[in-house]
Amino acid sequence: MPETLLLAQMLGLLLVIGALAGVLAGLLGVGGGIVLVPAFFYAFQTLGYGGPQLMQLCLATSLATIIVTSLRSVLAHNKKGAVDWDILRGWGPGIAIGAIIGVLAASALRTETLQALFGVLGMVIGAYLGLGKSEWRLGDTMPKGLRRAALSPSVGFLSVLMGIGGGSFGVPLMSLFNTPIHRAVATAAGFGVIIAVPSVLGFLFLDIAPEHRPPLTIGAVNLVAFCIVVAMTMITAPWGVKLAHSMDSKPLKRVFAVFLTLVALNMLRKALGF
Repeated sequence: MPETLLLAQMLGLLLVIGALAGVLAGLLGVGGGIVLVPAFFYAFQTLGYGGPQLMQLCLATSLATIIVTSLRSVLAHNKKGAVDWDILRGWGPGIAIGAIIGVLAASALRTETLQALFGVLGMVIGAYLGLGKSEWRLGDTMPKGLRRAALSPSVGFLSVLMGIGGGSFGVPLMSLFNTPIHRAVATAAGFGVIIAVPSVLGFLFLDIAPEHRPPLTIGAVNLVAFCIVVAMTMITAPWGVKLAHSMDSKPLKRVFAVFLTLVALNMLRKALGF
C-alpha cells in the first residue's frame, strides 16, 4: 500500500478517535487515554500493524497526548485555585517512580499480556464508574508516610500499564480520602503530567521493528496520531464540557461504564486467544 494512502487512512481514523476522546473527556471527566488506547489498538491493527509490540505503541502514543492535555488542564484549573499543590508535592515523586517502573515493565511484556492487564484494570475502572458512590470513604485525609509511599508508585505504575493519565485512578483515590471532587479532578490533571513525562521519555528509546510501526514513529510514539489527537481533543473537549453543564452526566457515566467494561472484556478475550 502506498505510504500516502496509508497516511490518509490513518488521518481519517485518528480524526474520529481524537474527536470522540475529547468529547468524552469533557463530558464525563474521564481521561482520554482510557478511550485512546483501545482505539489506537484497533486503528493500527486495521492498518496492518499487529506486531508483538502493538500495545507499547498504543500506550506510548496515548501518554504523549496526555502530556499536552493534562498540562493544559492543570493550568486552567490552577487559575481557578482548584489544584491541591500539597497533594501534588507529596505524591508526585512516588507517582513518577511508579511511572518509570511501569515503562520498564511495559517494555518487557508482550502485547497479549498488556492487553490482559488493560482488560482487567479497565473492568475495575468500569465497575467503579458504574457502581461507585460519591459518599464512599476510606479516610478523612489523604494518606501520608508509609501508606503514601506504597500507594503513590502504584498510581504511576498502573497508569502507564494502561496508557492513561491520573484521572482514572487519581480521582477515585482522592475522593475516597475525602478530597472534594472538583479539587480531585484538578489535582489528578497534575498527576497526569507527572505520569506522562517520564514514561514518554522512556518509550522514545524503545526499539520497535520498522515493519511493525506506522509512518513517522519515534521509539514507540507515533507522531501522526499524537498531533492529530491533541489538536482534535483541544477542539472537542470544550464541547463535552458544555454538554456536561446542559444535562445530567450521571446516567451517561453509567452508560460509559458499560461501554468501557465491554471494551475491556474484548481486550481480555483477544489476549486469551478467543
